[in-house]
Amino acid sequence: MSEAPVSEAPARTDPPSRARSGFLRPPSNPRTYVGAVGALLLLVLPFYLDRFWLQAGLFAMAAAIGAIGLNLLTGATGQLSMGHAFFLAIGAYSYCVFAAEGGDGLTGLGLPTWLAAVLATLVAGAAGGLFSPIAGRLTGPYLGIATIALIFIGQHVLFNARELTGGFNGRDVPPLNLFGLTFDESELLVANVPFGSAEKLWYAGLVVLLGGALFARGVLRGRPGRAMNAIRDHRIAAGVIGVPVARYRAAVFVLSSMYAGLAGVLLALVFQRTVPDYFGITLSLEYLAMIVIGGLGSVSGAVVGAVFVSLLPQLLTRYSDALPLVSAPGTGGIAPGEASRYLYGAAIVAVVLFLPGGLVRVAARRRVGRNPGEER
Repeated sequence: MSEAPVSEAPARTDPPSRARSGFLRPPSNPRTYVGAVGALLLLVLPFYLDRFWLQAGLFAMAAAIGAIGLNLLTGATGQLSMGHAFFLAIGAYSYCVFAAEGGDGLTGLGLPTWLAAVLATLVAGAAGGLFSPIAGRLTGPYLGIATIALIFIGQHVLFNARELTGGFNGRDVPPLNLFGLTFDESELLVANVPFGSAEKLWYAGLVVLLGGALFARGVLRGRPGRAMNAIRDHRIAAGVIGVPVARYRAAVFVLSSMYAGLAGVLLALVFQRTVPDYFGITLSLEYLAMIVIGGLGSVSGAVVGAVFVSLLPQLLTRYSDALPLVSAPGTGGIAPGEASRYLYGAAIVAVVLFLPGGLVRVAARRRVGRNPGEER
C-alpha cells in the first residue's frame, strides 16, 4: 500500500510585527533626538540658571512670539510692516489697564489677570483690524510708510494719555495669576529650588511660544499658507485663480497684530513696568532684523532670528569688560546696544548676500545634503 504523499505546509506568513512596521521602531531622524533633548533642556533650565539668563530667555521667547507674527505678514504674505512695536505697546498697556486695580490717578478695571491677557491680545487684533483695510490695499514700501505713522501716533498717545499709560514714567504691571499661582517674586519651592517670577514665567512663556509656533506652522502648511505664498510671489495670478487678495492681506495683518499683542503682554510681565520709550521705531526695526536674519516665511527662522537679536545686546552688556572696543555706557568705547546694532546690520548684509534663506536654511541644506532622498 503506497504511502499517501505528504504535502508541504505552506510557508508561515506572520503579520508584520509592530516593531517591523515602525510602530515601536525608534525614530531614525536625528532631529527627533535633538528636539527631545532640547525640550528636556528647556524644562530643567530654571533649576540651574540665575536670574539674568532666565530673563534673557524670557525676552527671547517674547521676541520669538512677535517675530512669528511679523513673519506671517512679511515673510509669508509679502507685506512690509514698520509698525510692529505699536501693537506690542497695545498688548502691554491693555493688559495693565485690564488687570490693574486702579489708583494713583491711573485707570484700572481689576479683571482677572488671565482674562486681561486674553483681552489685551484681542484688543491688539482689533487695532490691527481697524488698520486692515489699508493693509489689504497697499503693497511694498507704501504699506511700510503707512505703518510708520502708527509708531508716531502710538508714541504720542503713550506719552500724553497719562490716565491709561502713566506718561513718561510708565506704569507698574500686575503679576499674572493663573490657577491660584501668582507669577510674582514670592518664592515657591520646587525640589528645594526657590522659584521666583522669572522661573514661573519661564514655563508660561514656553507654553505660549509652543502654542503660537504650532498654530503658525499649521497656517503655513495648510490652504491659507499656500494662498499667502501665492499672494507674495504672484499677486495678480493669485487673484486670477480666485484668491481674495485684499481679504487675505487684511486677515493676516490682524493675526500678526494679535501675535504682537501677546508678545507685548509677556514683555510687560517680564519687565514688570512699561515705559513708552521702549516701543519706538527701533523696536520695529529689530523685529524686521529678526525675520531677515532667521529666515523669511519660516516659523523656526523667526525663532532663531529672535534669539539672535534679543540675546546679543544682553550678552555684550554682560561681558563688556572682556570684549575689545565694547564697554559699559558712559565709560568710553562702544556701548553694548550700539555694538549690537552694528552686528545686526552686518548680519543682515551677510544674509542678503550669501544666505538668502536666512540662518535656518543653512541647517536645512545640510540636512538635505546628508539625506538626498529626504523632502525639504
